[in-house]
Amino acid sequence: MDYVLGFMSGTSLDGVDAAIIQTDGERLTAFAGNAFEPYTTDEREAVIGATHDALAWDGDGERPSSFAEVDALVADIHIRTARRLLDLCPHTVSLIGFHGQTVLHRPARALSVQLGDAFAIARALGIAVIAGMRQADLDAGGEGAPIAPLYHRALARWAKTDGAVCFLNVGGVANLTYIGEDESIMACDTGPGNGLIDLMLQDRGLARYDEDGRFSAQGTVDPAVLKALFASPYFTRQGPRSLDRYDFPLAPLANLSAQDAAATLVAFTADAVGLAADRLPTRPVSWFVCGGGRHNPSLMRAFEERLGDCRSIDAIGLNGDFIEAEAMAFLAARSARGLALTLPETTGAPAPICGGVRFDP
Repeated sequence: MDYVLGFMSGTSLDGVDAAIIQTDGERLTAFAGNAFEPYTTDEREAVIGATHDALAWDGDGERPSSFAEVDALVADIHIRTARRLLDLCPHTVSLIGFHGQTVLHRPARALSVQLGDAFAIARALGIAVIAGMRQADLDAGGEGAPIAPLYHRALARWAKTDGAVCFLNVGGVANLTYIGEDESIMACDTGPGNGLIDLMLQDRGLARYDEDGRFSAQGTVDPAVLKALFASPYFTRQGPRSLDRYDFPLAPLANLSAQDAAATLVAFTADAVGLAADRLPTRPVSWFVCGGGRHNPSLMRAFEERLGDCRSIDAIGLNGDFIEAEAMAFLAARSARGLALTLPETTGAPAPICGGVRFDP
């Protein structure tokens, strides 16, 4: 069993999560610490700028010049975060799983862009890094996402959950992993997570996110706008599917107050999860929510109304802020052993796919 460090810098663009677990890529035996490093204002603005450049580029022609700057910037903040965590960890870390900062996700074209210099991280920390864990799945015809379901299954084993359960990750995008009583697995992106609420409030210059649900709690859902949001063809697709944070427009919300827009987006997020839940083989006994969305009381109430027993993953002794960073460590350990990172049931790839590129210091 090795100690492996994993990183996640999600589409909420708040900073870098890092976590160390003990694992062989099949079993999970210990949690050995975590750390969060927020983006500075300048760093966050640079990442936002690269994201806008990525959307304008959309994979056509030369990569935007901003990508090189943000590759270095993202590497630097990951190195800072790792050094702080490694200084506190009494164990020797033998491997790092690096996700990178997603700026574009176009699975229909086998294109998913994560920025960050993995070799610079390996060189600075003196530890081998495995990165690029989505691309082999995309090349094989999969969606490249969700990427964490096999780790969710390991967590279900670790927690000794009873019956069928679902893990619901609510970041910029929301995704679920269904684990059957027989350990069968299904996964998909369900729709927006926090991303649309964040973007709406940021576009109006009101806040970076809906802290404690204070905007959404004061608003009223607009049924016509909610119907317009669900007109997206995404919701007619079957099987594993994935999203870019920017796949849904804010235009239908333009005439609503910030409070009503936030309440409508909460309903959109929760109802989209409900639609995905209706397609599961059985009704889960419990839902475990991780990611930043679990901190929004309006979202959690909406999930509980639609899903039944729905609680923060912290209730079973896990830290819901670091699940995806832990997942990157778990997947790095799997990649190093040549084990599958994705399955047909999680990304729609034609077979179990091992991926990842190793960068030695």
